[in-house]
Amino acid sequence: FGLTFMAPIIHLPNTVVGAFLVVMALLSGFKQIRVGSAKESSLEYRTAERDKWGNKLFIPILIIPIVTFGVAQFTTLGALMGLGLASIAAIVIAMIMFREGFGNTMQEGRRLIDAVGAAATLPQLLAALGAVFNAAGVGAVVASLISAVVPTQYALGTLAAYFIGMSLFTIIMGNAFAAFAVITTGIGIPLVIEMHGANPAILGTLGMLAGYCGTLISPMAANFNIVPVALLEMKDNFGVIKRQAPVAVVMWITILIFAYIILF
Repeated sequence: FGLTFMAPIIHLPNTVVGAFLVVMALLSGFKQIRVGSAKESSLEYRTAERDKWGNKLFIPILIIPIVTFGVAQFTTLGALMGLGLASIAAIVIAMIMFREGFGNTMQEGRRLIDAVGAAATLPQLLAALGAVFNAAGVGAVVASLISAVVPTQYALGTLAAYFIGMSLFTIIMGNAFAAFAVITTGIGIPLVIEMHGANPAILGTLGMLAGYCGTLISPMAANFNIVPVALLEMKDNFGVIKRQAPVAVVMWITILIFAYIILF
């Protein structure tokens, strides 16, 4: 898994990286990966540290978005580089605050990766899947299918189709950004913007929000719905999704009504 992030540096061919991912998926699918034995601090120690630090425990966490935003806005490095620098800064600050050594940091990182398992690779896979879909012209295929089913002469019909497409593709790919390129190209631009004159900026914003409704109920959105289950050791693998589903449905309906009122 670590080598896939180093691929551009050590010049690994794309086929080799793909083979790594396939092997990892197969090992996970056949349940050949198990949580290793990692040294973990006692519950009493963690409780004492929580009581000692209180809300200050969140300082290293808050450092990440602050530094990321600063690097993205005020330098030419970009948001992804900013996220990497922010993560390093958060680790250093946490080590200084809690007086923990680098070895403990590595041990906890290893324990978390063990708990998350193969779901850690999903963000990479889903980002690549979105690019593949877009390059393969899936958007045009979706547009032709929608045109054959939805009465495109009605603005509400095309708007609902766009939002449904954003939600469904997000559920499939676990990533609203990947779904946005495909669905906006296939439905949003030709059917909602060009045919009915919707404002592109508003439509895109609300379309992403509709996609996030799909994120709330998608097991493919590992960072939001699967990783917390593993880290919190929940008994129900779909516990997070079940609690978020009612919110997702209400929010999706609200977005559709709001969009129809302000767009047309």
